[in-house]
Amino acid sequence: MQSGCIDNEINARRVTGLFAKNDFGQSQGSAGASGAALWLARTQEQTGAQEQAPTSGQESETRAKAQQNEARHWRDRLAHWAHDVDLTPDLGQNIGSIEWIRGAATCFALCFAAISMRPDFAALPAAPQPAMSSASYDEFRSQMITPLALGADSGRHMGPTDAVMPLKETPERPMIQLSAAIGSSDSFQRTLSRAGVSSKDAKMVIDLLGDDVAPGAVAAGTRLDLTLGRRANRNIPRPLDALAFRARLDMAINVTRQDGDLAVTRTAIAVDDTPLRIRGVVTDSLYRSARAAGATPGTIQTYLRAIKQQVPLNKIGAGDSFDIIVAHRRAVTGETETGELLYGGIKLANGKKADMLKWTQNGKTEWFEASGVGKKRPGLIRPVRAARLSSGFGMRFHPILGYSRMHAGVDFAASTGTPIYAVTDGRVTFAGRNNGHGKFVKLDHIGSLATSYSHMSRIAVSAGQRVKRGQVIGYVGSTGLSTGPHLHYQVYRNGKAVNPMSVKFEQSSQLAGNELRAFRTRLAELKRTANGPTIAVVPASMVKPRVEDEKPKAKPAKIAMR
Repeated sequence: MQSGCIDNEINARRVTGLFAKNDFGQSQGSAGASGAALWLARTQEQTGAQEQAPTSGQESETRAKAQQNEARHWRDRLAHWAHDVDLTPDLGQNIGSIEWIRGAATCFALCFAAISMRPDFAALPAAPQPAMSSASYDEFRSQMITPLALGADSGRHMGPTDAVMPLKETPERPMIQLSAAIGSSDSFQRTLSRAGVSSKDAKMVIDLLGDDVAPGAVAAGTRLDLTLGRRANRNIPRPLDALAFRARLDMAINVTRQDGDLAVTRTAIAVDDTPLRIRGVVTDSLYRSARAAGATPGTIQTYLRAIKQQVPLNKIGAGDSFDIIVAHRRAVTGETETGELLYGGIKLANGKKADMLKWTQNGKTEWFEASGVGKKRPGLIRPVRAARLSSGFGMRFHPILGYSRMHAGVDFAASTGTPIYAVTDGRVTFAGRNNGHGKFVKLDHIGSLATSYSHMSRIAVSAGQRVKRGQVIGYVGSTGLSTGPHLHYQVYRNGKAVNPMSVKFEQSSQLAGNELRAFRTRLAELKRTANGPTIAVVPASMVKPRVEDEKPKAKPAKIAMR
């Protein structure tokens, strides 16, 4: 506005000067000046009138902006106040302070507001539905989900009418086909009864099959496929129309009803009995490698027990080769049956190998090494269990004779009547009283070894009798030169007494003669088995370096008994 007034004043002065400097006379010049002033005044009035309208519009706009700024400033001030006051502090801190009380009040106010504004779940008033007839209800019920919990109505069921009448009972199927499995502690007849076969038909089947279904003849888990026919009424069991099962890998049995009677048909199935050979190379673990090659866990456990007779399991590592042969039967129909372990071999990376074959000698089956040597069984360390070593081997003062002399054995203190066992297999060469030894027993063993047992209270063997390791040969006593119940135990090598605590007996079976030749022939036949030639190859980078075996520490002498 000020700039507009200044411009008008400047324009007025210019106009006045213009009229003053005109070529008219002085009188005319003064008159012209006053006219110019009058003209300029009118022009300013018109200009002011024109500028008055836009000025009021600007003022209203300015006033609105001021109100907006004032409202904005009010909200900003409120936001700053809320931030400074902190209406929502952490109620887990500064408990009891002003800030905590303010936060608790805020929480209470918010909870009160939420509860106050909760919706009302009261039922809305509405017109009641008309009563439904039983027929209409049954019609609607057939289309609802409710019947699923009340017996599962299927399809669209209509209420009873003149055209639709309810049945008194549901009709039965003409036949039922089912499958049952023989349990581990179940019998064949009990399995049939559990499947719904009548006791009469079950007994008839047992009589027809005979030894084929004798106890233990059918393996547990065998599945029976049964067909039960139509019965006259619900109060009697269904008749057996058909029965089919695999009695053995090489025979299938079918029982069918013909003209009211049951008939049996036995079908022979060709079976290949070639043993299964599993070979591979050990990677991180012998067990895992054998499992990856296809051996069952039971077969591997038996294999490990056989192999450790010759090779310690902790000596087997990456790069060693294993060889397993198991009894295997494969039917022409595709079923297979894996039997027991027949052969187990191991070849270490350092060239050492062991071949183990299962063989029966004198009615006893055990694992033999390729040379015909059986499992080594340690003898007893002490012939008396839970006994205290009361006197050792060597020079000592005799408590009865009263002077020092050689004590050629060891004494085990035990109560009278404690059993005395043979430390290993042998033959009784003497059984009776023997001077200061009292009741005395002496055994001869293989390898020029002998043992004696003195001061017994009672002898349980006789001269010439053969005894086994662990067999009771007598009982602890105090006969002879003895101050109390104990056992005097001696060991002889080539007739000379040695320290019994320095000798450990080992016992093993040995094949010889024709039996050894038959054993080696069987071993060669199994090793020629070509079934299962797959060998897992291990990269050289995966083979761990073998640590050289440490020198064994000195151990007591071991006497091998064969």
